Amino acid sequence: MDRHVEAFLEMLAAERGAARNTLAAYRADLADAIAFAASRGETAGTMTQATLSAWLGHLAAAGLSARTAARRLSALRQFHRFLLREAVRGDDPTDQLDRPRLPSALPKLLSETEVDALLAAAAARPSARQAVVMRAALEVLYASGLRISELLALPRSALAGDAALLLVRGKGGKERLVPLSEAARTAAAPLLAGRGRWLFPGRDPRHAMTRQGFARALKQVALDAGLDPARVSPHVLRHSFASHMLARGADLRSLQMLLGHADIATTQIYTHVLAERLARLVAAHHPLARPAGGG
Repeated sequence: MDRHVEAFLEMLAAERGAARNTLAAYRADLADAIAFAASRGETAGTMTQATLSAWLGHLAAAGLSARTAARRLSALRQFHRFLLREAVRGDDPTDQLDRPRLPSALPKLLSETEVDALLAAAAARPSARQAVVMRAALEVLYASGLRISELLALPRSALAGDAALLLVRGKGGKERLVPLSEAARTAAAPLLAGRGRWLFPGRDPRHAMTRQGFARALKQVALDAGLDPARVSPHVLRHSFASHMLARGADLRSLQMLLGHADIATTQIYTHVLAERLARLVAAHHPLARPAGGG
């Protein structure tokens, strides 16, 4: 791999606390662009705007989605800003490139009734241990809007005592305080009696539960609740938490802090979700919204 790419990835890990999966994705995206540039006689440090524009066209012709192309372009932009900052080159060939147009995609949500069904199904799992773990995990996820990585990284000490707040380490190592409901603390209380460091340990208690292990258990809980497992994930619970909070009067700035979003623009997508829900409500129930000729 090109030495400039290695230096860029080292910077992401050291300065931004990028996760291993993030670094692997950046490495793959940059490798694809560099291979294309090499076919045109250019290197990682000499790619031109014309070559990168042709590369984006190549991605589209290969059938890649606009979202995937946008992610790869984002990796290239960050890489070239790094090269510019390090004086490896004096220009940024990605500066004038247009971002692929993304389709409007609103977060997938569960209704409050569906969340209740999911929690009840978790508590009714035939394995007593799994019932305790999944009920606690889902209560905490829905009560706090945590990312799954943040949940599984919680040490047992995070819930020690009567603390009503969780100290969460989020993306880039940034810490934030998140209130925890009484229901979530009660559900998680049985886990405090275990051994080891982690609140949600894996099969080997020396290690935290893996995302894959949690996903398998959640799929079964969703089936038990009569829900399509494809609609249920930890991130869907995070979206549901945010949308339900907003619908019940939470302000956008507080929601941004709870979710750990660096930019409030990321949080604003939930206002669109609420607007769509209100529009459907009016269309269904307003007396003047009835179709012409209707009773």
